[in-house]
Amino acid sequence: MDIIPRNLLVILLLGGVMAGCKVPPIATQREFEPLPATFESRTDTANSAQIQWRDYFQDSTLTALIETALVNNFDALTAIQRIEMARSNVRATEGLLKPTVWGGGSTALRRFGLYTMDGAGNATTDIVEGKVVPTHLPDFFVGLTASWEVDIWKKLRTQREAALARYLASVEAKNWITTNLVAGVANAYYDLLALDNEREIVRQTIGLQKEALKIVKVQKQAGAANELAVEQFEAQLLNSQHTEVAIVQAITETENAIHGLLGRFPQPIVRDKNQLSRAIAAQIQTGMPSDLLKNRPDIRAAELELIATKADLVAARSAFFPSFSLTGMVGLQAFNPKFLVSTPQSLAYSVVGNLAGPIINRSAIVAQFNGAQAVQIEALYNYQKTILDGYIEVNNQLANLRNLAQMFDLKNREAMLLTRSIETSNKLYRTGRASYLEVLFAQQNALQAKLVLINTQKQQQQTTVNLYRALGGGWK
Repeated sequence: MDIIPRNLLVILLLGGVMAGCKVPPIATQREFEPLPATFESRTDTANSAQIQWRDYFQDSTLTALIETALVNNFDALTAIQRIEMARSNVRATEGLLKPTVWGGGSTALRRFGLYTMDGAGNATTDIVEGKVVPTHLPDFFVGLTASWEVDIWKKLRTQREAALARYLASVEAKNWITTNLVAGVANAYYDLLALDNEREIVRQTIGLQKEALKIVKVQKQAGAANELAVEQFEAQLLNSQHTEVAIVQAITETENAIHGLLGRFPQPIVRDKNQLSRAIAAQIQTGMPSDLLKNRPDIRAAELELIATKADLVAARSAFFPSFSLTGMVGLQAFNPKFLVSTPQSLAYSVVGNLAGPIINRSAIVAQFNGAQAVQIEALYNYQKTILDGYIEVNNQLANLRNLAQMFDLKNREAMLLTRSIETSNKLYRTGRASYLEVLFAQQNALQAKLVLINTQKQQQQTTVNLYRALGGGWK
């Protein structure tokens, strides 16, 4: 009769273990559209992203600024520490795969209840000849203790894989910071050069306006002009002088922004404003869209994070299976320290194997699994979005570069015509064939056209920088 309950108990236990090992399925994931074969029907095989930034930028002042930024920038320094943190995490997960051994000693004082198995046995047992085990029993131990979780279901190995992937992702994140830092310093530098050129144009315009003001004052004295004309010319001069002061303030703020990227306090930046008109690269080569997958650090970082989340999901899945661990100790143990060296009598050891798996109330590990699965899907979407954003960014910069070339040509022709119109209006004004308002309009329109021309030139340079960054250049 005892066999049936015993067999029933075994069946129930096996059924419970099998039920506990039941693993939720991994959700299926949607298919994504593949990358296009080319950028805007371009067939470049070479890729400018492969060029080191020191060779891409020919301006020695700019390269010196970038060098300083890469050494001192606080975002870059912080990224290095994140790499060290990720490396330490890899080492920690590698350590979980190996047995852990502690060395040391312990001392204890125990009292067993008289009406327990240990207490009743000790009361009638001699600890040494003629001496009963004392009620308060000392215990001294010196030796080694160890524990080891046997990685049957590859949980620990996948945790190590996840940590390694995140370490590599932290390296790519640092490379992406470097890419953005190089582009950021270059863009701020061209902002500064553009402001220098704008200030020079405004100064030249102020010189012309001062001469025009002198002429109109002379004409007023001669009765050929009135006070209104003098006031209009003088007001225009004051407006230009105001513009120059605003540009000076913008120069100061831009210089300080560069110093912030360089991680240093403000100091003079010696530069040549003529560098704004010198092209960074004769021609940008984009390569193929698939090159983004290997050249852009943010895409590689997203891919590595996706790999890490997949490993996390496998580790979360393995939590549904039983875990097997071994613990043990070996050393010298006695109730009196003087007996510790009495071997082999004081020699003590133990080895314990533990197999445990979830049976009842698995809601916690189910929630962890579902959470890991959601994180993995999120990482997949982020990876696809990063690829899409990278492709769109390159396309935008290519279109911008092409359109800016046309805009520069048109604005350059406009500025040349308006510059000639200043001299023409002055001649006509002196001969009474044009009003002072036409002279004012000619000067103002020429100034605005030149400022817009400088801004367009700056945008061309910055677009070249941004395209280099979008292709994945700047971190090598």
